[in-house]
Amino acid sequence: MLQTERATALFPTARLRRLRRTDALRRMVRETVLSPEDFIYPLFVTHGSGVRDEIAAMPGQYQLSLDQLPAEAEELRELGIPAVLLFGIPARKDPVGSEAYDDQGIVQEAVRTLKQANPDLVVITDVCLCEYTSHGHCGVIVNGDVDNDRSLELLADTAISHALAGADMVAPSDMMDGRVAAIRQGLDRRGLTGVPIMAYSAKYASAFYGPFREAAGSAPQFGDRRSYQMDPPNVREALREIAQDIAEGADLVMVKPALAYLDVLARAREAFPHPLAAYNVSGEYAMVKAAGRMGWIDERRITMEVLTGIKRAGADLIISYHAKDVARWLREG
Repeated sequence: MLQTERATALFPTARLRRLRRTDALRRMVRETVLSPEDFIYPLFVTHGSGVRDEIAAMPGQYQLSLDQLPAEAEELRELGIPAVLLFGIPARKDPVGSEAYDDQGIVQEAVRTLKQANPDLVVITDVCLCEYTSHGHCGVIVNGDVDNDRSLELLADTAISHALAGADMVAPSDMMDGRVAAIRQGLDRRGLTGVPIMAYSAKYASAFYGPFREAAGSAPQFGDRRSYQMDPPNVREALREIAQDIAEGADLVMVKPALAYLDVLARAREAFPHPLAAYNVSGEYAMVKAAGRMGWIDERRITMEVLTGIKRAGADLIISYHAKDVARWLREG
């Protein structure tokens, strides 16, 4: 007899509602608990001074110039959020994404600024070329297609440049085959053996990225990214991607997006003991914000439910634009 059948057979002695009767009782037996320490907060950094431009499709999120970052670092410290993930908006773009691996590039300068403002803040950098290339793809274009192997050296150079600037962790998001190995070897050759890699291992070709592409100016100028990002119907392939990244030296692995891929997250949690991150992406954030502003949903309850579901599915870390709001709500109780 199944455990549920035995419990039902014991009614009325067994009454599962007893432990749901009050908020205090519910908290005592709660199986999944969110904490500010679970979160990584994304930041979009740009050139200039005094820039704090709200992103239309992502209310409450901004493109920030370097002089705005110390205040962000202090706010995150006060809220107990331990880490940020940096995305750069370059001054110029070219076919090979030169500013991505320029030692004076926007992300490199942002790393230095944040680490000076708050040395304890964990600064993670997104490693990709899409924001920096004139064509908007995540690698070098050869004969109209993204050339996997020619892109690897530039991705490794980008990661090395970020680490030399002081990044605590690098996070390749490009989905080129072999990029984790190329980055690990590049970091190690430069003596940066202590810098961990958080790989965007199961990154799907998703429609949920739309608002991000407005925020980072990274929409491809032709075609799409389905030849290198994962096909949404596939889950066994995701496990192969994660296993390959781990074999190549990834210290943490990620599933992106989160909400429509909770099954992938749960399968990854069962299969691998490694720290597992999930990216609660821009489209997921924008839908909640838009419906909340229209009064169609209770934004606070929905947000907490979504993020709890992501953690319950197996995420150790959650990259989310909701992180500040959630940290405040958790403080309020």
